Amino acid sequence: MAAVRREIERKYESGTGRLPDLTGVGPVAAVADRGTAALDAVHYDTADERLAAAGLTLRRRTGGTDAGWHLKIPVAPDVRDEIQAPLSGEVPPALAALLRARVRGAALRPVLRLRSTRAVRHLLDVRGTLLAVLSVDTVRADRLTGTTGTAHTRGGHDDRSATARWTEIEVELAEDGDPALLDLLDDRLRAAGVRRSDAPSKAARALAETAPPGHRPLPGPPAWPVTAGDHVLARLRAQRDVVVALDPAVRRDLPDSVHRMRVATRRLRSALRTHGRVLDRAATAPLAAELKWLAGELGLDRDHEVLAERLTAALGALPESLVTGPVRTRLRLWSASRRAGARSRVLAVLDGGRYLALLDALDALTARPPLRPAAGGDPAEVLGRALGEEHARLAAALDRALALPPGPARDLALHEARKQAKRTRYAAETAAGALGAAAGPPGADAKALQTLLGDHQDGVLARRALRELAGQAQAARESSFTYGLLYGREEHRAAVLEAELPRLRARLRPFGTGRRPG
Repeated sequence: MAAVRREIERKYESGTGRLPDLTGVGPVAAVADRGTAALDAVHYDTADERLAAAGLTLRRRTGGTDAGWHLKIPVAPDVRDEIQAPLSGEVPPALAALLRARVRGAALRPVLRLRSTRAVRHLLDVRGTLLAVLSVDTVRADRLTGTTGTAHTRGGHDDRSATARWTEIEVELAEDGDPALLDLLDDRLRAAGVRRSDAPSKAARALAETAPPGHRPLPGPPAWPVTAGDHVLARLRAQRDVVVALDPAVRRDLPDSVHRMRVATRRLRSALRTHGRVLDRAATAPLAAELKWLAGELGLDRDHEVLAERLTAALGALPESLVTGPVRTRLRLWSASRRAGARSRVLAVLDGGRYLALLDALDALTARPPLRPAAGGDPAEVLGRALGEEHARLAAALDRALALPPGPARDLALHEARKQAKRTRYAAETAAGALGAAAGPPGADAKALQTLLGDHQDGVLARRALRELAGQAQAARESSFTYGLLYGREEHRAAVLEAELPRLRARLRPFGTGRRPG
């Protein structure tokens, strides 16, 4: 796997290029001149600049101390992960895979060449430890596609030019450095007339300044939603963007990334199911089925991970005298066998044509939505009515479950109520922009029920797993006492949770049928 480096930096501009003395700013005890370096980078993107639109940077750079391929992924304001790969003639497969959800079938091609002369200064503390690196870059940017022209400066340039020049100042925090230092340095720089750069990166500025006449990058976000259809489409676009943005994180196996992608997938499917008055269900049904498939694939590993954590925690809470036989070893082997191959399966899904076709279908739906007449209606009325219906379905589902005696049939009915609680919660999230605070109570009630019923369903799965483990132990002539004890505790926990349900049910008072709040 390619190397990863967390980059925390701020970019500045100065009309004179001169910098104030930064000695004495916070822990900065000395500023050491480290000379200059010549950097030469070719930046890659699609013809419609999809990477730039997402704030991503892919470059092949020579010169300096970190020559190679670099992919920069935004993490937070002023924070990016830089994923590095050795120099080669083509885009490294490891980096190309991280961009597959963005690029899909489009070709990556050189779009910019940035040549910089970099003057480097190290900011050091009293022990000589590196705190931050300050660089002054004199940049020449040449667009490699779409136009030719002459050089210009930012102040009054010829829009037909394919070349731009500027001077830029960067302050990059050292590894494990204190981000508060950047604020202190920012105060000193601003006091000296140095201003923050408007551009998030050199590539973004270069693309903007060298754009040929008539050049149209990917459109920005649509206007503020007005109709019910606008609100639903905004929801779909936002969750689609979450799925695409999380794709590299899932491939890198970052914490909670699979779970978050699964939740976004469920929110997309829920929006299609809830808002059949806005979007034609006959047209969206195939996409909803594909979203169900993707959520299922993403959930295989996550569901087992949650179950294994629950059983491990329950076992750890027992006194040692109640743990008979090799229970911990058996649980560990059972967990490993269930998770074997799960990650490779997820990666195979993300690399497969079915997943990429799903992303294309989401793009097509939001670009050319199959709108029904209610899409043009008042959002408070249309979305409020949809939320009211989901809320009523939740109350009915819970009533059906509570009418059953404890046992497998009730467990299944409570699981269905949990899924309806999710749909109600997601409907409240979609309606919040139109209903304001009125969407809060039904959403909060649904979330409380979802949490409790989620705990209950995890207990159902835990009891099923404990029966399986006890059977394996008995077949190996081991004691099954501990598994039975844990099973009994799970039964007690389920009873306690079910005793809470009537109280939560009482909170589900009928929600309005779409009347404008207030």
